[in-house]
Amino acid sequence: MTESTVNPKRRLRGKTRGRELAPVALAALRVLLGDEREAPELRRRDRLIEHLHAIQDAHGHLSLVELRALAAYMNLPMAAIYETATFYAHFDVVHDGEAPPPEVTVRVCDSLSCQLAGAEALRQRLAAGLDPERVRVVRAPCMGRCDTAPVVEVGHHHLLYATPEGVEAVVDTNHTHPEAILWQRLADYRVGGGYSLLTRCRAGEVGVEVLIDELERAGLRGLGGAGFPTFKKWQAVRAEPGPRYAVINADEGEPGTFKDRLYLEREPHRFLEGALVSAWAVEASALYIYLRDEYPGLHRVLTEAIAELEAAGLVAPGFVVLRRGAGAYICGEESALIESLEGKPGKPRHRPPFVAQRGLFGRPTLVNNVETVYWIPLIHEKGADWFAGQGRHGRKGLRSFSVSGRVKRPGVHLAPAGITLAELLEEYCGGMADGHRLAGYLPGGASGGILPAGKADIPLDFDTLQEHGCFIGSAAIIVLSDQDDLRAVAANLLAFFADESCGQCTPCRVGTEKMLTLLERDAWDVEALERLARVMMDASICGLGQAAPNPVLSLLRDFRGELEAQNLIVKG
Repeated sequence: MTESTVNPKRRLRGKTRGRELAPVALAALRVLLGDEREAPELRRRDRLIEHLHAIQDAHGHLSLVELRALAAYMNLPMAAIYETATFYAHFDVVHDGEAPPPEVTVRVCDSLSCQLAGAEALRQRLAAGLDPERVRVVRAPCMGRCDTAPVVEVGHHHLLYATPEGVEAVVDTNHTHPEAILWQRLADYRVGGGYSLLTRCRAGEVGVEVLIDELERAGLRGLGGAGFPTFKKWQAVRAEPGPRYAVINADEGEPGTFKDRLYLEREPHRFLEGALVSAWAVEASALYIYLRDEYPGLHRVLTEAIAELEAAGLVAPGFVVLRRGAGAYICGEESALIESLEGKPGKPRHRPPFVAQRGLFGRPTLVNNVETVYWIPLIHEKGADWFAGQGRHGRKGLRSFSVSGRVKRPGVHLAPAGITLAELLEEYCGGMADGHRLAGYLPGGASGGILPAGKADIPLDFDTLQEHGCFIGSAAIIVLSDQDDLRAVAANLLAFFADESCGQCTPCRVGTEKMLTLLERDAWDVEALERLARVMMDASICGLGQAAPNPVLSLLRDFRGELEAQNLIVKG
C-alpha cells in the first residue's frame, strides 16, 4: 500500500484534533491552579467553574488558548469546557484573533428597582463619558442591593445610589475590589451560645426527630421561593439510602430580593450553624454552599468564617465547600444549581427523579435556602411556639420582606407572616415616597406577578395570593406608583426573563422573546399574549418559563383601565 492510498483519517490517530495545545499555556495554568499531576482532585469535573473563575480573575477574560489548556489539564473535551464557559454571563470568552475586553468593566443594574431609580439614563451617561478603550459599560441583572438603587458594579466594587461622578471617581482610582464587610466573628457568636445546638446534636442530646417536630410545629418553610415545609424535606432525604449531600442555595437572583445577603453579612455563623445542623440531620457527607457571584465581599466573609470553624475543630477541613455562581438566574432552580455545582451549564433537570432522590453526584441531596436554615438555631432556642406565634391574619411565623421601589424606607423588614402591603407600608416602610401614590406592587419579585393598589389588604404569605394569580416567592416587594409606566415595567420584566432563559426548552426560549416582541408593539394583542402565556405555563420545563408570563397576565387582569387609558389595548 502506497502512502497516497493510506486513509488520511488513520494518520490522525494518536494526535489531538483541532488546534494544537500550547505547552506554555498549560504550564501557566499549573502555576495558577496547581499541578494536577500531583493533586488529581483538581481534574474533577465539579472544579471546572472554579477554574474558569480563577482564569477570568487573573486575566480579565478567557482566551481559547487557555480553554484548550484547561481541557488538557482536566482531561475533558474542549466542547465541554467551551459550552460551560459560554453559558455563564460572568465569563468573557475571547476567540482567536479577537481583542480582549477593556481592563475595567462597569455593570449597571437594569432590574426594575434600579430602572425606577433612573438606571437607564445613568447607563447612557456612563457610556458616553467613559473612555471605551479602557472601560466597557454593560447592563447587568439584579445585584441584590435594590434598596440603594441605582446600583453600579465597577470590577467587583459596588456603588450604591450611583451617580456618573461617583462611578468616574472609582474608575479613576481603580478601586475595583469588593467593599469591606463588618461581620460577627466566631468568638462573638459563641459568647451568646452560638453552636450549642450543633454541639448538642452531635453529642446525642438533641435527636433528629425532636428537631423535625420543632420545625413542623413552627411551620418553617423554604424561604427561597417554593415554600416547601422544611421538615418534609429533611424526611424525604433521610428516607433515601446514603451517601447523601446537603446544599445551600445562596444564589439569590430573583429581582428585588436581598434578604439573604443581609443575614450573611451580619451573622454568617448563625447561618452556618443552621446549615451544619441540617447537614447533620440528613447525615450528609459534605455541605456545599452555592453563592451568587454578585456577592464577592460575602465570598471572603464565608471563606474566613469556614476557616474559623475548621481552626476551632467545629467542622472537619473540607466538609464545607464554598462555590461561586457565575451570573445565571436559572441556577436558583435547585436542579440547575446541582448541574452548576457539578461543573456543567446550569440547565434544569427533568423530574422525577427529584434532587432529594438523585441530586448532587447522583446522590440524595437536601437543598435549603439561606434564610431557612438561619432560623433553625433560633427556633430551637426560643421554641416552635415563639416562631409560629409571630404571624398575622391567621398565618404563622416571620417573613423577611425585601422592599424597594417607591417607599420612604426601603430595605429588609422582618415582619409577621400574613401582614398586608398596606400594613407593611405604614408600620415598617414609612409610607409612600413623597409625591407618589400607590398604584400597584410586585409581591414576589419579577416572577410573582403584579397586584393593584386595590389589593393592598391581602395577607402576604404562602398560599394567600394564588387565587389572585400571584405568589409571594422570596417576599421581594417592589412598590409602584402612579408615576410609573406599566408598559416599561412589563417590558423590563420580560426582557429579564428572555435574557435569563437557559434555552433548553422551546416554550421558554422562544416564548419569552416572542412575548417581549408583542409587548413592544404600539398596541398589545391581548389574545396572542394570553395564548402564548398558556403555552409557556403548560409546557416549560421549569419555573422560569412557567412564571415569566405572570406580570403580563396580572396587568391584563387587574390593570385594564390603566392599559386602555394608555391605548395599549382596545377597550372591549
